[in-house]
Amino acid sequence: MGSPSAILQLICPDRPGLVSELSGWVAANGGNIRHADHHTDAGAGLFLSRIEWGLEGFGLPRAAIVPATAALAARLGGEGQLHFSDAIPKVAIFVSRQDHCLVDLLWRTRSGELPMEVALVVSNHPDLGGVAEGFAIPFVHLPVKAANRAEAEEAQLALLVENGIELVILAKYMQVLSAGFLERFPAVINIHHSFLPAFQGAQPYHRAWERGVKLIGATAHFVTEELDGGPIIEQATMTVSHRDEVEDLIRLGRDTERLALARAVRLVLRRQVMVYRGRTAVFA
Repeated sequence: MGSPSAILQLICPDRPGLVSELSGWVAANGGNIRHADHHTDAGAGLFLSRIEWGLEGFGLPRAAIVPATAALAARLGGEGQLHFSDAIPKVAIFVSRQDHCLVDLLWRTRSGELPMEVALVVSNHPDLGGVAEGFAIPFVHLPVKAANRAEAEEAQLALLVENGIELVILAKYMQVLSAGFLERFPAVINIHHSFLPAFQGAQPYHRAWERGVKLIGATAHFVTEELDGGPIIEQATMTVSHRDEVEDLIRLGRDTERLALARAVRLVLRRQVMVYRGRTAVFA
């Protein structure tokens, strides 16, 4: 992993000299830049930047970097978020009955590929309790039905606060989170089993087969009130043919779901994703 670094994500009005000003600020404080990625959205008049520098030899202590970068962002008329590469966020994974995405995420976490701590697995069914137990992860079964949805979400939100959760991953959690839930906890990633915006909603593989598609995919996106309409983080595809039946599309689709979700989670954990104007900039 190497020595720790600071990562600044900045969005501000575009103007000449911003790259020089940002790199100059890091250099003036004795920092060595490891990565610097920038993007200008000419239509919106916005400048987006992800700049990462090593903490070794940097002139400001950690506690002072946060207010210093906030002041820098304010001076540029924008907003910034500061992160440290060695911070390991606590994550909750929400599931239903399908296990392929859950097993994949837990395996990648245990192998060190995903720098996160899975603090708990939450499910509306008891089926995957054994999977979580096999990885020594606490499992919470909270049944969700139309009659108790509000109470169930309150219990879920209480668990997130109690466990210090920073990110929720919907790994085939076949429930729609309410607007109230998302207002109180907006940091949620979902995996949808189609190449959005095509085939939104339920049974996308069945509808894809009916249309005779030659390419299927999966989409990992942030969750918003609009069903399957949140900012897209990552997508994966796979070719299919007229010989494939619906069951084949579902089986092949599981591979794209695992891959797209794992890639998206890694990008978010590495602070390579920035959301603005309802879309994402991904500095991969």
